[in-house]
Amino acid sequence: MIGASTGLIAHIGYPTHSFKSPMIYNPYFAQAGVDAVVMPMACQAAHYPAFLKAVFTLENIRGALITMPHKITTVGLLDEASPAVLIAGACNAVRRSADGRLIGDMFDGEGFVRGARRKGCEIEGARVLIVGCGGVGSAIAASLAAAGVAAIDLFDARPETALALAERLRSHYPALEVRTGSNDPVGHGIVVNASPLGMSDGDPMPMDVARIAPEAFVGEVVMKQSMTAFLQAAQARGCRFQIGTDMLFEQIPAYLEFFGFPTTTAENLRAVAQLPD
Repeated sequence: MIGASTGLIAHIGYPTHSFKSPMIYNPYFAQAGVDAVVMPMACQAAHYPAFLKAVFTLENIRGALITMPHKITTVGLLDEASPAVLIAGACNAVRRSADGRLIGDMFDGEGFVRGARRKGCEIEGARVLIVGCGGVGSAIAASLAAAGVAAIDLFDARPETALALAERLRSHYPALEVRTGSNDPVGHGIVVNASPLGMSDGDPMPMDVARIAPEAFVGEVVMKQSMTAFLQAAQARGCRFQIGTDMLFEQIPAYLEFFGFPTTTAENLRAVAQLPD
């Protein structure tokens, strides 16, 4: 129920027809007795810079969720950006500080890390392979670096994309070992498909699954279906794994903390969510 004192979280993107966040956050707010609402706001790219500044002049604004096509543009509109934002080159959460500055963070990678940890994955000191170095792959790399992995190997169909991400990682984490150019999973304790491979039937595997160690932890970002062909193959190898939507639900508690709301668990969010079938 929206009342006179309801706090507003703007969910800004375009188009908005695929937005899922309102059907997750709002049932949780109702269950927890939090007087807040997530509201979709369809803003086209040409109007976005002015709109973001304007929406944060509202006194009841608690924050903004940023989605496509605005994640990259947002970086240049911030007064303060987290290392995850600077490494990913994208931002998906903004809040206003007490002195009026816009502070941005990126939680895709945090969602991946929280989910992996809760499934028993040992992150500290691990060697990681990430295939796909776009926005989500960069965010996952940033959060894994912050979480204390020892080494990250990066692979992308466009080698220059992997090289650029490697340089950004080294600038923020100089002790981190970063290599590029190979998608061979041998010797890696954590293996991530952060590429679009798996979105369409008949896509090739992002790597040779037969070379993944059975004790490795395997992550997927594709959300079109829970068990992609890649995850099915990894499961057949005996690997522990994380499906794409786990990253979505696991990052929401981090958003809640960032915006100053009571936090919760991914299980509770899944239980109360009102997502369409």
